[in-house]
Amino acid sequence: MLLQPPYSPLNQLSHQIEAQGYSVLGPNDFYALTKHGVQEWQGVSAYWNNLPPDAYLKDGGRYRQRRHASFVVKQGELSTVAHRAHWQPVSYNALHGGIDRWFEPCETGFSESEVLRDFLIQMSDQFDRVKVSSGQRGSPWYVEVHQFRIDTTDGIGRPTPEGAHRDGVDFVAVLMLDRQGIKGGETRVFEAAGPQGQRFTLVEPCSLLVLDDARVIHETTPIQPLDLDSAAKAWRDTLVVTFRRGGFQDSSLLTKDA
Repeated sequence: MLLQPPYSPLNQLSHQIEAQGYSVLGPNDFYALTKHGVQEWQGVSAYWNNLPPDAYLKDGGRYRQRRHASFVVKQGELSTVAHRAHWQPVSYNALHGGIDRWFEPCETGFSESEVLRDFLIQMSDQFDRVKVSSGQRGSPWYVEVHQFRIDTTDGIGRPTPEGAHRDGVDFVAVLMLDRQGIKGGETRVFEAAGPQGQRFTLVEPCSLLVLDDARVIHETTPIQPLDLDSAAKAWRDTLVVTFRRGGFQDSSLLTKDA
């Protein structure tokens, strides 16, 4: 039996993040947040059908496809950053950290779409409300966008092969776009400094999980096909977006920390 997400209304999003370190929006509240409806989001979801394989998986798997793009949001304006490597320190990603990972860029039709632009701007505004007491309101948000498709061609797919983790950013937004012919994929959110946790499964297209990365760790359990004869047609599509103050994470941090 799938555990239902603990949905909160849009007007409680920033409050929920402050109170417990995460919040989950249902599809209707997500559409209200982005000011774009189901048909527009269904339109851009077609860009998940052309994702190249992730060439950096250290477990030898072939189950992950992805693209990547970077942006800066400042005072309600979005600007695109020249294509760059995705980098995380080993302290946050023991499996794939410490290396520059040059994923293929998001296709222009998606990266320049109004739905993505408005989503990133609206999320940045929500995070400004959470951070208002820090005195950083108006400071730029450095944003990384990741398109993921996890499939079951090998019999099993791992949305988070690194296990329960933090990303080394301020906030993470995980948008469920679609699930096709799979079981599993349970989301688990735990306090980073405590025993409390929550389990649920994002099933509804355009349901959104938002995380305060400093306060919680998260993971998603492996997926398997419902029908072994259709394993090649079973997959889970998500859009994962990270927001960070003070600049992008990049390999130059290794030199600064040395």
